[in-house]
Amino acid sequence: MAHAVEPAVAHGEDPRTYARLLAEVYDATMAGERPPARPREVIGDSWERVIAAGLRPDSGAGPAIHSADLSRLRRESGLAGLIDDFTAGLAPITDAGSSIMVVSDADGRLLWRSGSTRVLREADRLGFVEGAAWSESDVGTNAIGTALASRAAVQTFSAEHFARNQHPWTCSAAPIRDRRTGRVLGVVDVSGPASTVHPTTLALVAAVAGLAEATLRESHLAGLDQLRTVAAPLLAGLSGPGLVVDSHGWVAAVGQLAPCTRVTLPSAVDSAHLWLPELGQCTVEPLPGGWLLRPVADEPRDGATRVTLDLRSGKAPSVTVAGATGEWRHQLTPRHAQILELLADGRGHTAAQVAASLFGDPARVVTVRAEISRLRRVLSGLIAAQPYRFADAVVLETLR
Repeated sequence: MAHAVEPAVAHGEDPRTYARLLAEVYDATMAGERPPARPREVIGDSWERVIAAGLRPDSGAGPAIHSADLSRLRRESGLAGLIDDFTAGLAPITDAGSSIMVVSDADGRLLWRSGSTRVLREADRLGFVEGAAWSESDVGTNAIGTALASRAAVQTFSAEHFARNQHPWTCSAAPIRDRRTGRVLGVVDVSGPASTVHPTTLALVAAVAGLAEATLRESHLAGLDQLRTVAAPLLAGLSGPGLVVDSHGWVAAVGQLAPCTRVTLPSAVDSAHLWLPELGQCTVEPLPGGWLLRPVADEPRDGATRVTLDLRSGKAPSVTVAGATGEWRHQLTPRHAQILELLADGRGHTAAQVAASLFGDPARVVTVRAEISRLRRVLSGLIAAQPYRFADAVVLETLR
């Protein structure tokens, strides 16, 4: 998926003039007054989330520090092998000496920093240090936390930051996705004094994040190729249909079945039998780096499918699907979380009604249908249409 790139300061715009306007907008908004202009949508949405979570712009509390867990967090992030790529890709900015590069994990905890010694010292005073938590719920609107919340590349300039002590900064950040799972692994960010803001910085950061995703994808494809060397002779010797998948459900090889790209595996495969949405009842056999799945005569499933929609403040929205044979979790975009929250009322909604709730415009049905189509590909069989609603067999719980 391409990163959306909207620089805070447009080409040709005077950053100092814009900073003064932002300060007026910020002061009015935080005072509950009518601002002289609207903040950018990504910033306005973030401010609303942060205010609703109870954060205060002048709080003296710094971010939580997880330095004792830093080595473990780095190992678990899945990003350690990409640091040299980030450093080299962002060198045109950081080598100038006025900015630093920062990489966080999926929870906004800063894992690596490099760059200008002078800017690193300034960052230390702000708590922008390795091990610090910089999600929106920790420190308010900022490029790293807001990139994680919006799942898009974000530049925050001066008073677009929620905390007043961050206003002397400009930051450009882009999320890094694991294309195997769609999960965001973390964020790469370039930060420095507000006077260094430039429209092209965000584009470069987003491009470097995209290259990192491509590197991860190449590693994934190499793993599938290796799995195929095991799968091909195995499937050739089967008397019936079967397919070989990696640990994330990506298909390495198929025998006597219609071609497919991926199947939905539970979070833990700990049984010799599974029911899968794409294949029905299957036997499961472990392979090096994956599984051999063999469809068998379908059997009735016991119990309803349980869906937990987690919309609690301070956490990335997610949906967890659990059945008799396993459980899996999917991180939601803010828009998909809004849609599922609406459908959770159980009344059923037309595309026009969803559009009116989300956008204030019932005519935007094409956008709604596209978004729900994406959701239904993830939540196979769980969202019914005409009207849109959760399927009858779903037992839904919403956490707020």
